[in-house]
Amino acid sequence: MRRAELSATLSRAPLGLAAPLVRVEVHLGAGLPQFAIVGLPEAVVRESRERVRAALVSAGFEFPAARITVNLAPADLPKAGGRFDLPIAVGVLIATGQLPRGCAAQREFYGELSLGGELRETTQLLPALIAGSAAGAEMIVPAANSLEASLVPGARIRMARDLPQLRAALLDHAPLPPPPPPCRVETPPFADLADVRGQARAKRALEIAAGGEHGLLLIGPPGTGKTMLAQRLGGILPPLDAQERLEVASLESAAGARPGGIPVRPFRAPHHSASVAALIGGGSRPGEICRAHRGVLFLDELPEFPRNALEALREPLESGTVVISRAKRCYEWPAAFQLVAAMNPCPCGYHGDPRGRCHCTAQQIRRYRARVSGPLLDRFDIHVELAVPSAAELDDDARGAAVADRSVEVAARVAGARRVQIERQGKPNARLNPAELAEHCGLDRVGAALAARAYERLGLSVRAHQRVLKLARTCADLAGSPRVEATHLAEAISLRALDRPAA
Repeated sequence: MRRAELSATLSRAPLGLAAPLVRVEVHLGAGLPQFAIVGLPEAVVRESRERVRAALVSAGFEFPAARITVNLAPADLPKAGGRFDLPIAVGVLIATGQLPRGCAAQREFYGELSLGGELRETTQLLPALIAGSAAGAEMIVPAANSLEASLVPGARIRMARDLPQLRAALLDHAPLPPPPPPCRVETPPFADLADVRGQARAKRALEIAAGGEHGLLLIGPPGTGKTMLAQRLGGILPPLDAQERLEVASLESAAGARPGGIPVRPFRAPHHSASVAALIGGGSRPGEICRAHRGVLFLDELPEFPRNALEALREPLESGTVVISRAKRCYEWPAAFQLVAAMNPCPCGYHGDPRGRCHCTAQQIRRYRARVSGPLLDRFDIHVELAVPSAAELDDDARGAAVADRSVEVAARVAGARRVQIERQGKPNARLNPAELAEHCGLDRVGAALAARAYERLGLSVRAHQRVLKLARTCADLAGSPRVEATHLAEAISLRALDRPAA
């Protein structure tokens, strides 16, 4: 058998949402049989030697009795995962003359090999497919990754089950199938907003929060519907557009999860014992706030979260990104999420209850509320206190007086407001910068005077003042008004009047 001494195939390394190109070079040299992999491989990649050897033999190929050196270039880039099994195997087959030298041109290979030569599903693949598609390459991936592959529009992706099928395609030009069209996986419907009895003001706050992607803080005793309201937010948010779906799916893929068809807006609700690394991310894997990108991050029992974990949220809330620096790498993740949180008014939860069930001292209440810093509270656009609904409110709901609070009607109003915002400024109101705020949230003389009085009397910070204007703009959009009127501003001020709940 005539041997070509050197071959090269292409793949990509998982590195956050980036997928840098990796050149897999295979060299056959004289000397005692040996199989070495160099180029900063992790343990899983080094173990490719045994998988590749067994897979090639099991699939009927000849494995060379030579000194084999595999170089994964660039050498200073960490290589992780089983995805390099297939490009290494193809490189060995080209180097030994069992496949033609030009068969790997303009192609990228991904896939973990079983000992029998089958291609197994590869994790964290979607960012590589997006990068390969942008480079114009044809990508060979395992058939088990068809769901992920179907999410990249216009990509030249071919699916292979095993090494014999791939050899037939590369040697005999037998066509490999493309991925199927993306499937819309049926997800359980969100519970209806009308299930929450009473709490008309909180429901209105939830609608405004959804209408402009505003942060929302719900404060109230147990059993008033704080968690129920938050869980129904997803049912009134507008659907993701094509670009947002790809972003959400890429983050799920980078986290090691398998995308299950066309993505929907994520709703992440980590437990209050979550660490900073769990919320922000550990570097190569995204954390909870990144997986909530384009969706909702719900923090129930807000004061129970570690203080340093909560403080780590402040910068991502402003910038929409997370930057994690390590000794040799810097990872940047998108984190444009909508923050919703719930908390009790005191340690026992019943402060202000008319039945006198709270026995917390003033010092205990202050200490409890001080677990959430003022700067973080300032970043919530909307602050709403919930109380136990009266019998009259429950009776009105039972008679159907709150029919306008059903999710389908609220979702229609929210979608209309979001559509206006995208056409006017290309983003939701909550993400307006100061220049855009001045352009789109101008006030008349009455509104300006009202805003000035609120700024002085409520002791608002500059940030809170700007957020009031953004809220007013959303109230106007929900009302179908092209201008921000004094009534819209008054409603916005009422939603910011609880900047720091008093003990």
